[in-house]
Amino acid sequence: MFDRQCSRLLPVVLLLFVASPALADAKPSEQKKSRPHIVMAFADDWGCYASAYAKHFPGTASEVIATPKFDSIARDGVLFTNAFVSAPSCTPCRSSLMAGQPFWRCDKASILLGAVWDFSLPAYPLLLEESGYRIGHTYKVWSPGRPGNAPYGGSRTASNKAGSKFNNFSQFVMKSDDRDAAKAKLFDEVRKNIRNFLDSDNDGKLDGDSPICYWFGPTNTHRKWIAKSGYELWGINPDDLKGKLPAYLPDVPEIREDFADYLGEAMAFDAALVVLDEELQRLGIADDTLLVVSGDHGVPGVSRGKCNLYDFGTHVPLAVRWPSGIEHSNRVVTDFVSLPELATTFLEVASVEAPASMIARPITPLLTSDQSGRIDPSRDAVFTGRERHVATAREGATPYPQRAIQSDEWLYIINFEPERTPMGDGPGLDDGDSDFPSEDDLRENTFAAYADLDASPTKAFVTLNRDKYPEAFQYMVGRRPRIEMYDLKSDPDCLNNLAGHSDHAKTEKQLNDRLIGELKRTGDPRMSEPVMFEHGMFVEPVGPGNKKKQSAASKNKK
Repeated sequence: MFDRQCSRLLPVVLLLFVASPALADAKPSEQKKSRPHIVMAFADDWGCYASAYAKHFPGTASEVIATPKFDSIARDGVLFTNAFVSAPSCTPCRSSLMAGQPFWRCDKASILLGAVWDFSLPAYPLLLEESGYRIGHTYKVWSPGRPGNAPYGGSRTASNKAGSKFNNFSQFVMKSDDRDAAKAKLFDEVRKNIRNFLDSDNDGKLDGDSPICYWFGPTNTHRKWIAKSGYELWGINPDDLKGKLPAYLPDVPEIREDFADYLGEAMAFDAALVVLDEELQRLGIADDTLLVVSGDHGVPGVSRGKCNLYDFGTHVPLAVRWPSGIEHSNRVVTDFVSLPELATTFLEVASVEAPASMIARPITPLLTSDQSGRIDPSRDAVFTGRERHVATAREGATPYPQRAIQSDEWLYIINFEPERTPMGDGPGLDDGDSDFPSEDDLRENTFAAYADLDASPTKAFVTLNRDKYPEAFQYMVGRRPRIEMYDLKSDPDCLNNLAGHSDHAKTEKQLNDRLIGELKRTGDPRMSEPVMFEHGMFVEPVGPGNKKKQSAASKNKK
């Protein structure tokens, strides 16, 4: 795991750093100039969909969505086309981002339901705060782990006084008689929450003399959203998505509408970015702010998205703007980057030494480069993984352990326990005579079946039309072989598993050796016996859905 001895020494190191003569003698303005403000805008469940990506990923939903503010941030800075999460699950992804290391090194914070933040695990916001930054956050940072938003200071540093209705954007606006007014009310909430942290006295000046580290994390792109909201609120015609969704999804009106509604919520997030940037500009700090915009994994409630190691689940948007630090802007970088690398990047630009446990390398050289395309040849792949998401998804509260390596050409996945159900237990996987949940349950209740797949219209359609679309049902919830290997150039939707084919044996061995080598190098508990993730708190049946299963178990015992 991480170096705990280093963690204990960290406060002393930081004290020496803060008290160093170089900083003590520096004028406040010089310190501020050398230490930029750091702002992270992070959308829940927002996969790699933005109009800035349309020309880079033709034939996808990025050709349908409109994200003008994200696009402008990319033009004024750097757009990354190969940004990936460490884990396609909210809490583990955010744990890795805060801790600057792969999620599997985050100990009790490596899972979703049941996660606990161990304060011996260094987190970049708290390190920045110790070094003199003023930190704050709006909406979601780190949850549903305990204590809530712990690595960002918890409720102590929260800025949500105006409310959190924006997180239920389509629910709020769609029920209003005056939808423009309802939208305006939500954006006013966003502005007040942001301003409460930046300029609480509303005097047009940034509060305090310290640089800031601020997190803006709306959850409106997380399920649930209201049907037809994508079209009615944002003008997204579901029919425009014909032929632009992955081949493992039935190209039918129900699924296109569901995806259009998702894209609408992403457009609402983009509109909130306008408000955020207006506040940075109003206070005159935009040029000295390192602004990062991204999301924590792929679309929820859709086959192979959230909770999956396919590109659809792990590939995320990433744009970085930093006028005073990025001399060569409007660049597109194709290097593979992982979100934990943002933590060490933030520390580096703030002149704070990262602790030894933060093994993710900074992306600072990519930001300050004058090149586009593939800048660092060694950044030719990314490593991802998954353990437990919903605690009660499978019998025994077990995880579905996976690790993967993805490059330009290949995706190689190890499913360590292939006898388990990837999306959780449910009818049609072991007993074909089982009763299936109703359409309403599949649309509204995640725990009705396959609990690692959010309730959604897509989940309901594929499940209840499994006889007509048997392959789609299998792709969504069926068991998977221990090894999966896909040629992403010829098979971007990963339909043809090449693992075990003699023609690709050499490539398969190379990918396996590289993946296993990385897991061992980084101390992944999956490489040790007994496996930590299969015992103790990691298999406790906690969280929503548990009472129902416990009740059923009690009845069976009787």
